[in-house]
Amino acid sequence: MLDTLDTMTSHQNTQTMKPATAAKKLGVYLEATPAEFQEGVVSRAELTALQAEPPQWLQDLRANGPHPRPVVANKLGVSISGLARGGVTEALTSEQIDALKDENPEWLQKERATQAEVRKETVRIKEQKAEKAK
Repeated sequence: MLDTLDTMTSHQNTQTMKPATAAKKLGVYLEATPAEFQEGVVSRAELTALQAEPPQWLQDLRANGPHPRPVVANKLGVSISGLARGGVTEALTSEQIDALKDENPEWLQKERATQAEVRKETVRIKEQKAEKAK
């Protein structure tokens, strides 16, 4: 019986994820990652190691881009839908994001205002729920 338990516990499978999932968790644009990252699988332990001590390529991607749309939206202070409405459908570099901020086109101003309203409403609803809970 003891031998059976020993055998069962020693066969734990390492959890892995597709490169796209790992890139999303790391906040980087998959197509800009090294080929070996794109073509392999990433274990949870490898992901944790990448997050704890990012290699130079990951540091460069996080600093300079190109950034995936969720990161671009966050840096511009708009929603992903707002990016699409503004015609931004591709990954952008930090330089391109800064240029957009400097240019401050009308669509960006409008989307930032919309996002600010959404945040205010979210806070209002949260406070309202907290009041009811008391």
